[in-house]
Amino acid sequence: MEKTQKLKRTLTLFQVVFLGLAWMTPMIFFTSFGILFEASKGMLTAAYMLAFIAIFFTASSYGKMAKAFPVSGSALTYITKAMNPFVGFLVGWAILLDYFFSCIIAVLMFGINLHAQFPSIPTYVWIIVLDIVIMIINIIGVKSSANVSRVFVIMQIIFIAIFCSTVLNHLLRTGSATTVSSLSSPFIMNSHVTFSNILAGASIVCFSFLGFDSITTMAEETINPKKNIPRAIMIIIVIAAVLYFTTSYLIQLAYPHFTFQNPDSAGFELAKTVGGNLISSLFTFVLIFAILTQGVSSMTTVSRLLYVMGRNALLPKKSFGYVHPKFKTPVFNIVIVSILSLLALVIDLDTCIKFVNFGALVAFMFVNLSVIAHYFIKEKQRSLQQFISYLLFPLIGAGFIFYLLTLLDKWSLLLGSAWLVIGFVYLAIIIKKPYEQEGKEKKAVI
Repeated sequence: MEKTQKLKRTLTLFQVVFLGLAWMTPMIFFTSFGILFEASKGMLTAAYMLAFIAIFFTASSYGKMAKAFPVSGSALTYITKAMNPFVGFLVGWAILLDYFFSCIIAVLMFGINLHAQFPSIPTYVWIIVLDIVIMIINIIGVKSSANVSRVFVIMQIIFIAIFCSTVLNHLLRTGSATTVSSLSSPFIMNSHVTFSNILAGASIVCFSFLGFDSITTMAEETINPKKNIPRAIMIIIVIAAVLYFTTSYLIQLAYPHFTFQNPDSAGFELAKTVGGNLISSLFTFVLIFAILTQGVSSMTTVSRLLYVMGRNALLPKKSFGYVHPKFKTPVFNIVIVSILSLLALVIDLDTCIKFVNFGALVAFMFVNLSVIAHYFIKEKQRSLQQFISYLLFPLIGAGFIFYLLTLLDKWSLLLGSAWLVIGFVYLAIIIKKPYEQEGKEKKAVI
């Protein structure tokens, strides 16, 4: 009898944290600074605070479900077990958009940034090179992915610390923030800003926190996942919140009237304004490695989700459910994702972001609802504390996320809905096949 290979439990709590932070990419604050600044009408700190509140409830729901079902699969597994296998498949199908297109975004951004630094080398060369490097790191093993992630996440945090120290030094030298009114200015709305503007900004800022959910796909490679996955989720969003709040707050204090030429390059312009050529050069260097790390973590995540779908026969089991006997990684899935990531050669960034946004928010909403279905309805855990934890908090989380879904533009909703229709048709086909086979067998007997 052939021995079934399984994923190997090797990841510690902090290795999981670094993988999640790598997927999230702390440097995303700078790469999205211009877009987020415009969306929130300059009230970036307030928008980050509202976004954190929205994400906190969803992160709490992920932690609860990871404790109940400490296996790989993330939203796919939670909703399948707590609610319905068909709904679970469709949500898993939606989250594939988030995880898969994050890989494409990583290699695409790498190509764009490296081509900007070395114009003589075409963008496609950098895309192909990074794709191969990410594939090799993932094949070798998840522990190598975690080790790579740790180094480059620490680099990002160090850069953010240097950046914030430089801004703080500027504030102390100029005396720009010596009064209570000055210190509270990042939270005070002027006549040109409304609360709805800040909410609209928060709906986009939320995407800066995406990534905490990715670690739930690695539950079967994590030591003591019931304890470590929920802990890691909260550590990740708290670290991200501290980094984002501190940086945005200091920027608004020091440069309240900062302007930029291009929203896409506003982060670079900001770095140059704050620290001249030295900080801007360091910014480019760290950003390149941040994108590499995000690519490694994204491929790790999507390959594990495909593995669970293969193991559960939602995708061809022999291929997608295969684990390499030596490396203990789903090599087939990693290679497939690497090949499909080459879509970065022909697809634009805006389309990728639309897919990511839709897939993430659909999954987030249903994970909140799965907490209610599992704990409050099935397990009947309904004391006052359980009412708050298993009904009230998930409802608040689901409500926040549904509101954010309504703020997506029509193309995000159309593209995402089209993907769900494809998933529904595929699901109908794989459900129909066993019944057709059963009918043929009955006819043969007759």
